[in-house]
Amino acid sequence: MIPVQTVPEPQPLLPFLLAAWPEVKRTKVKQWLKFGSVRVNDEVVTRHDHPLQAGDRVGIVPGKAPPPQAADLPEGMSILHEDDAILVIHKPQGLLTISTESEKERTAYSFLTRYRRDSQFSGKARVWIVHRLDKETSGVLLFAKTEEVKTALQENWASFEKRYLAVVEGAPPEASGVLRGYVDESQPHRVYLHQRPVAGAREALTHYRVLRHGMGRTLVELRLETGRRHQIRVQLAEAGCPVAGDARYGAKSNPARRVALHAASLRIKHPVDGREMTFESPLPPELARLLPSEV
Repeated sequence: MIPVQTVPEPQPLLPFLLAAWPEVKRTKVKQWLKFGSVRVNDEVVTRHDHPLQAGDRVGIVPGKAPPPQAADLPEGMSILHEDDAILVIHKPQGLLTISTESEKERTAYSFLTRYRRDSQFSGKARVWIVHRLDKETSGVLLFAKTEEVKTALQENWASFEKRYLAVVEGAPPEASGVLRGYVDESQPHRVYLHQRPVAGAREALTHYRVLRHGMGRTLVELRLETGRRHQIRVQLAEAGCPVAGDARYGAKSNPARRVALHAASLRIKHPVDGREMTFESPLPPELARLLPSEV
């Protein structure tokens, strides 16, 4: 709850707002006015020069916060959906989901926490990590707004549909099928795939379907049945068709100057009302250009 401020002496509205909330940028305060977030004696006021009188009560209504401005989010990040329980974004490649020892500030988590604190006018607002995408992977990424929602989503994660697109070198052995193996995630920087059960390794299942070929590459659609670290990348490499740009797992080329893996869609049941929702992010242009256009 944002405390209501009492006006001590007559003055215009904008100077009072800037003095009452000194931690908020001037452009953000003007957005409050523009989008009807400011209340004077419980009435919406949008004029910056509205005359205040001593004893007037001024408050901010978080529910009227404007959508994020381009400057509030890093280049390439966009919000696909937001409600009281969840926040869904398109994460650009090159951005971590959450901080590491070497990078603590420029992460999806930190940007969205700052966004929530700005839009809710609260220094305690934050997001919760539900799942992660590799730094090199772009696409749909889901966050929770409360710990209870995070827990509910994670408990049902296996039942949600996670669809990826990858541009690979060469082609898989068949037009469709299932990639099976056991992933050893014990090393911090890469994983290892085994064809038989091995102590410490977990089973990994990925369903794939070839969408089109061209220029020595193939666009493959993948649906995860399990969610192991680097699962898609190591399984495609084992199948003889590593993801383009993924030198860590054997790719010989890097035509897009990035790993050509994209989280294209996520289908979930909403953790509050149970309705089915699908969030989608189209294949980025730099990956679409790696194959001929569809006829």
